[in-house]
Amino acid sequence: MFIHTVQPGDSLFSISRRYGSPIDQIRGVNGLEEMNIVPGQALLIPLYVYTVQTGDTLTSIAARAFVPLIQLRAANPTVNPNTLQAGMKITIPQISKNYLAGNLSFYVIRNPDLDRALIYDFAPYSSYISIFEYHFAPNGDIANELNDIAAIEATWGKRVTPLATITNLTPGGFSTELVHQVVNNPTARTNLVNNIFYLVSRKGYGGVNIDFEQVSAGDRDLFTGFLRQLRDRLKPAGYALTIAVPAKTSDHIPWLRGYDYGGIGAVVDFMFIMAYDWHHAGSEPGPVAPITEVRRTIEFAIGRVPRRKLILGVPLYGYDWILPYSPGTVATAISNQNSIETAMRYQSPIQYSAEYQSPFFRYRDQQGRSHEVWFEDVRSMSEKMITIREYGLQGIGAWQLTLGFKPGPWLLRKFFTIKKV
Repeated sequence: MFIHTVQPGDSLFSISRRYGSPIDQIRGVNGLEEMNIVPGQALLIPLYVYTVQTGDTLTSIAARAFVPLIQLRAANPTVNPNTLQAGMKITIPQISKNYLAGNLSFYVIRNPDLDRALIYDFAPYSSYISIFEYHFAPNGDIANELNDIAAIEATWGKRVTPLATITNLTPGGFSTELVHQVVNNPTARTNLVNNIFYLVSRKGYGGVNIDFEQVSAGDRDLFTGFLRQLRDRLKPAGYALTIAVPAKTSDHIPWLRGYDYGGIGAVVDFMFIMAYDWHHAGSEPGPVAPITEVRRTIEFAIGRVPRRKLILGVPLYGYDWILPYSPGTVATAISNQNSIETAMRYQSPIQYSAEYQSPFFRYRDQQGRSHEVWFEDVRSMSEKMITIREYGLQGIGAWQLTLGFKPGPWLLRKFFTIKKV
């Protein structure tokens, strides 16, 4: 597998000839509906024998193939790095697969046919799929019903564990007050625990994912206590307890003090870290999941939570800001695939931040407005997968599967062997 960064003058035809990979295969792997690629665009090339080009070195080949140089040399013992010549054939080895990943991603219910189709497609690369979303009331009652039976059955049928996502999302956004009301009322708290258990057992889930966002600092210990009470109710019946938490790099960030990583990590089976939205719809333009902050988050987390419990969450989306940025304005969320299509539509070269390991571009729309888009591509996703392997985390997860990312399964197969139930 190679990642080719499009250069000025490149076409899909010339790239196809260079790598000996059919155009239709390149388009299919990268989800390209059109042919008008742009400079800076990263293309995944499903290639395992590479023909050396003028100027190549083993080091540069290893970097583009995301293979350690020592493994590339071991796979080509007769090749002398000092006498590399154009036209030589280089075998691209599979990287070591002694690493197993337990992946957990979120899926938003649509309708039974669409649910089955997407779950069937993504199940080979998943251990858990958390189905979004159930709400709760201040008294601890479950406040809604989902048409999720087809999704649950499809998930189990592909040897993946379905999880029910329980969230404090309300029409006004994530509610700090709702969490406060429930965890501070022993009757409501116990009622919610019992109702979650009943929901999981009644619907046939394999466990639950708790996605309570914007928990206040004052409710920190009570929130952990709620999770402990829920664990004690679920565990004897064999149900999994997982949680989604915001990314933290310090315990001194006021709006994140409600999440005691150490206490939570001691209770749950897995912790999905939402390692994204450092720049978001309400912020100035910038990288959504910069590798610098992702690494800081991981290093903070592994000091408090066993690595085998940590799942790094990655975004299948970016944001499109109108320029010049004005405080109070809201950017448009855009999927990674749609970001690439936008760059191609407006023929806007894509740039790549080496510092943040994140792609971005600017374009001018039909109304003459300037835009800046930051998103994720195969390069930035590969860096995150390498980082997961480097730190020995449990695995990777995504928000959320319906957004789509065509090269994603190829990358998962390259970097991980997926644990199944």
